[in-house]
Amino acid sequence: MISRSAQGPRELELTRVLDAPRALVFKVWTEPRHLAKWWGPHGFTAPECTIDLRPGGTLRIRMTGHGFDNVMDGEFVEIVEPERLVFKSFLRDETGAPYLETLTEVTFSEEAGKTNLRLLVRVVKAGPEAEGPLEGMTEGWNQSLERLAEYVRRAD
Repeated sequence: MISRSAQGPRELELTRVLDAPRALVFKVWTEPRHLAKWWGPHGFTAPECTIDLRPGGTLRIRMTGHGFDNVMDGEFVEIVEPERLVFKSFLRDETGAPYLETLTEVTFSEEAGKTNLRLLVRVVKAGPEAEGPLEGMTEGWNQSLERLAEYVRRAD
């Protein structure tokens, strides 16, 4: 569920139980070859995905679909393998200035061979251009997590 303030959505928290061990789920969040296969809402692909998995390391994902071509870049803040990922992410305008900044925390815990995943996305900065992405944030993340659940069932 997304919480709202006078400026719009500010925090989104989602949870899932995934039918895969925690080490595998962490791996598909942190290896580009896997992340590119499930990242994004239904109908989107991620033809470019790079990850420098270390605190201060960068990530960049280009998503295409439904007439859109968006680049999200970011920076890892915290990595505790296989328990937790924290990263900042940015959407930028044509000048390179960020118009949307979020802080995403993903936690992974294992129970009986399954992974309990908790996703918390906090909006740090949102300019007027962020209205569309913010409106689609809940649906987009829900669909991404659906794709993740399906992907980990068959990933190696």
